[in-house]
Amino acid sequence: MNKKIVIALGGNALGKTVEEQKEAVKHTSATIANLVELGYEVVISHGNGPQVGMINNKFPFLPLATCVAMSQAYIGYDLQNALKEELLNRGVKKNVVSIITQVLVDEKDPAFSRPTKPIGEFMTEEEAVEAGKKGLDFVEDSGRGYRRVVASPKPLDIVEIETIETLVEKGQIVIACGGGGIPVVKEGNSLKEVAAVIDKDFASSLLAEKIDADNLLILTAVENVAINFGKPNENQLTDLTIEQAKKHIAHKEFGEGSMLPKVKAAISFVASKPGRRALITSLEKAAEGLAGKTGTWIV
Repeated sequence: MNKKIVIALGGNALGKTVEEQKEAVKHTSATIANLVELGYEVVISHGNGPQVGMINNKFPFLPLATCVAMSQAYIGYDLQNALKEELLNRGVKKNVVSIITQVLVDEKDPAFSRPTKPIGEFMTEEEAVEAGKKGLDFVEDSGRGYRRVVASPKPLDIVEIETIETLVEKGQIVIACGGGGIPVVKEGNSLKEVAAVIDKDFASSLLAEKIDADNLLILTAVENVAINFGKPNENQLTDLTIEQAKKHIAHKEFGEGSMLPKVKAAISFVASKPGRRALITSLEKAAEGLAGKTGTWIV
């Protein structure tokens, strides 16, 4: 039986403009096509941090959840077309489809009073201070500059999960939970959008759990998870047990807006069922990582 994997793509790897994105997804699609040719059943999720921030800046009158929906559509559109073309060029006939996905959250989640999710472009400190006068929140992001932060509640359930499962069972390549999913709460039979951006790694972990994936593959800008990151004694890790990972978290080894949610999401998926594993590595090293040659496995 082919292994089923959920691939979580970082939003920063998808380009900062429409033109950059169209070029970036060609490169991304080649990597994903390699995994399809290796026999993996692939389901894709993606971030939207830069994109949703740009949309919200351009259309500040739109609800943040609507901006998430817009980012899902235009990222999914480019990605599914690029991947379909790449597969056809290799003689692989598989349909690729994007699902506009809603994700349930708790409107009383404490995250609404403590914004942590970085969105939009990087700013200088001076630019962040000026933008902060409009009532927005900003934090320094892993030495790369300042970014706006918004509420990031925990994903509880995926509204369209049955549709996703049906398509996966039919052999389709599905793109779902883009940008962490559109955050909604239930009010009777209605779904009400809330102002937030769900972390795509936690949503990807939930997606992988719901479709009973074997592996969760979190692709980021670095090849390995590291402790003492950026210091002379930096140590790149290859294997982590859940207990070891929790110990490093307790020692604050991972950046809150960068590696920490990835490691926490990996732990959540691995702990959900015996035999599940998660890999964190770079886009370029995805196949090598799945072959056990690089990356950081959480087991």
